[in-house]
Amino acid sequence: MKRKRLITATAISAVIALGLSACGGGDGDDGDGGGDNTTPEFNAAIGKVFNPSDQTGGIIKMANNGDWDSLDPGETYYGYSWDFLRLYGRALVMYKAAPGDASSELVPDLAESLGEASDDAKTWTYKIRKGVKYEDGTEVTAKDVKYAVLRSTDKETFPNGPAYWEGFLDLPEGYKGPYKTPDLNTDQAIETPDDYTIVFHLKTPFSGMDYLAQLPQTVPVPQDKDTGARYREHVISTGPYMFDTNELAKRFTLKRNPEWSKDNDPNRNPLPDGFEVALNVNQDDIDNQLMSGDLQVHVTGTGLASAAQGRVLSDPELKAQTDNPYLIRLWYTSVNPLVKPLDNIDCRKAIMYATDRTGYQRALGGDIAGGDVATHVLPPQIPGSEDFDLYPSKDNKGDLDKAKEALKACGQPNGFSTKVTYRNERPQEKAVAESLQQSLKRVGIELTLQGYPQGDYFSQYAGRPPFAQQNGLGLVVNGWGADWNDGFGFLSQIVDSRVIRETGGSSNISVRLPEVDQMLDDALVELDDSKREALWGDIDKRVMEEAVILPGVIAKVLLFRGEGLTNVFVNEQYGYYDYMAMGVEQ
Repeated sequence: MKRKRLITATAISAVIALGLSACGGGDGDDGDGGGDNTTPEFNAAIGKVFNPSDQTGGIIKMANNGDWDSLDPGETYYGYSWDFLRLYGRALVMYKAAPGDASSELVPDLAESLGEASDDAKTWTYKIRKGVKYEDGTEVTAKDVKYAVLRSTDKETFPNGPAYWEGFLDLPEGYKGPYKTPDLNTDQAIETPDDYTIVFHLKTPFSGMDYLAQLPQTVPVPQDKDTGARYREHVISTGPYMFDTNELAKRFTLKRNPEWSKDNDPNRNPLPDGFEVALNVNQDDIDNQLMSGDLQVHVTGTGLASAAQGRVLSDPELKAQTDNPYLIRLWYTSVNPLVKPLDNIDCRKAIMYATDRTGYQRALGGDIAGGDVATHVLPPQIPGSEDFDLYPSKDNKGDLDKAKEALKACGQPNGFSTKVTYRNERPQEKAVAESLQQSLKRVGIELTLQGYPQGDYFSQYAGRPPFAQQNGLGLVVNGWGADWNDGFGFLSQIVDSRVIRETGGSSNISVRLPEVDQMLDDALVELDDSKREALWGDIDKRVMEEAVILPGVIAKVLLFRGEGLTNVFVNEQYGYYDYMAMGVEQ
């Protein structure tokens, strides 16, 4: 989700990963948003603000080619959702809404300032801004933030969200969230000594606490308005916009929140009067509506589909409405060792050798809209990444002889069959599955394609181990971007076996290596930057040795700027346009 040049995360001291999980640019300068950048041109919104304006009014029209995973701040784990959520929710901390490298800066949001550490960074204190109100006029208190964080630890009710808090907080033994264990005293984990102070107590020191404080799970939730799993139907707003309508799986709209005040929110300058978001819209229809001017934003930020890319890139006027940032994101395929015969490492290696990586790249849009061929897990922008290839082939088209040798070694000389899954609403992922089908068929590995809905892909299907095993989901087309800018922020959610939940909801589909878990722990307690970064590279190599992740590409995306948008820029922390800053011409 991040971009070309990183500002490394604060050094992490004396941390042990106790079942933790981690979350999902161009070459431009820092960009101050000034100047007269109003002429449409390719990459006009990378590193600078395109079409700056302070004009208010109008409605921004957006569309999603699938369903939202959840509008509940405690349950959402897609980067586009975190970007959009700042319109209606205020976390303790946020990334600065700015183009270029400035977007890497953490700034206080609901909190008055960044966290204050004590007890060797095991205790963190935040002061809440006074006078912040919910949409009903009730004032936000520290107890609401505490309740929001605690409810998010209930992964049976909220399977989609991050699982940092239950790993870091010093929660009482047996705590399962406020619904199931309401009588357990949680002051040892979170204290609220007054209405405007919240104190977090961690199990072990962690100097990167502000990265946790920026998670949407710190958006306050009033306990008397909480409806559990149904809260997604109407989230109580603390931001400049509130929900007007919400037809699940169809559409929702936002309107201005009359209780929001600029006086206690220095980060937001809400320009449009509202937002209209259509859900489950066909990808090609979205692209056509963007080009015709009937739609302004494809909210998922996955860019134009293959069908539209050729037309746009060959038309100078349409190309001038696009931006092509690099992402710190890996598109990859999980190779599930729970599904036979992939429990045999040589069968997994056969897949690594037989894959035509250039076909994988083409399926995602080539070197412009897809990205650069990847040969390992850790993107080059992450400190500690090293370039290596354990399964080389000429021109990246696959080594069929090596693949056949591996098949013989695993007792499948004639090949085998398994399933490959993808998200129904993502045509590029289906194209990847088809490319893999063609590649692997060359050595007798037969793939059956199986799509699942985007909103439940991880919680109910591919990311739910019993379902994946029972249904023979051997290959899972996937993608991942960092929650914050270091190896832990990128790797842990996809390689730490302790984040895998049998009930579903984890993005780690295939890596179950206690050795890697220990390596993560060792890296987190290492105070020397160079040694810690080297450990991230070692983890990358160890995962690739086990052949449980098939790297695809280091991502790029071809974004389309809808007609009439103002204040458009790529926020490098999310990897697409900053929705909080946008306006629309009248």
